[in-house]
Amino acid sequence: MKFRIAALAIALLTMAAHAAPPAAALPKLHVDRARVAVAGMSAGAYMAEQAQLAYPEIFHGAALIAGGPYDCAQDSVATAVTTCMKGSPAPDPVVLAKLAQERAANGEIGPLAKLARGKVYILHGKQDPVIAESVAHATVDFYAALKAAVPALSSLTVTWDGSHDFSHTFPTEAAGIDCDNVGTPFLGKCGFDGAGAVFHALYGAPLHKVAEAKGKLQRFDQKTLLSDGKDASLADAGVAYVPPACAKGRRCGVLVVLHGCLQNVDSVGESFVKEAGFNRWADAYDVAVLYPQTRSGVVANPKACWDWFGYTGADYATRNGLQLRWLVAAVTALGRPSH
Repeated sequence: MKFRIAALAIALLTMAAHAAPPAAALPKLHVDRARVAVAGMSAGAYMAEQAQLAYPEIFHGAALIAGGPYDCAQDSVATAVTTCMKGSPAPDPVVLAKLAQERAANGEIGPLAKLARGKVYILHGKQDPVIAESVAHATVDFYAALKAAVPALSSLTVTWDGSHDFSHTFPTEAAGIDCDNVGTPFLGKCGFDGAGAVFHALYGAPLHKVAEAKGKLQRFDQKTLLSDGKDASLADAGVAYVPPACAKGRRCGVLVVLHGCLQNVDSVGESFVKEAGFNRWADAYDVAVLYPQTRSGVVANPKACWDWFGYTGADYATRNGLQLRWLVAAVTALGRPSH
């Protein structure tokens, strides 16, 4: 009996020694508010677009990888898995643009004129069997309809990039699984630097030449950013990458990177946050990267997706959306914007 108790004690001590350290608060940085943007893969792409439309005064750029037009699902799972993934029936970007205009007029999303001089980069793999190309390209048509309706948006830059042969995966130079496959960690060895393309589209030319990331990934407490106690289906901890220059006080931008379904840390470990390629480019551009994390729900959200179809409430794609309000709180907590 004594031997069993001693063995159990040793096992518990070993587990405690290897347990992840408690998540800390986000570091305080000097944030350049003109260089705050959001990017996302798949469900994260839909969420990134929602963030830009709901808070265009905060998110001045959006990179959308394997996603579709704003609020395509219309609070319907059935629409999400048909129209917004397979494109059958096809999404109507003109109707969705009118919806965005109505919501902006009612204050449910931000003033559309705030999108002026912003940037949108839409990346879609030619071999993607999950999100049809017609769905992804409907995003281009959505922004075109907005620009036609709102003269102030003539300076909004929308870039379509659908020329690369990759599947439903985030493309990298050499990390992940075969580029033609669909599966965890949803990183593909495609000979194409998707993260570099995102940074270039949103931020222009890099500020420095960087061979490898020199900063550190750090866990941060996501729970403290929820003010009303409602369940936003978020994990206890998120991940942040802070370039050394930003940690030393340099004024830096922020890129919020939103994972796809089954691509969160609980599902794939640190594969996405370490190997997608964003961290090296973050050093080159003086941009801190936030990797917020969702968690799976037994019924409503079994695959740890970001909410683009209404599982947190009907207002998920507006300023009242739980996850969108949390994203704004996270960016705000990272540091007081400086001019």
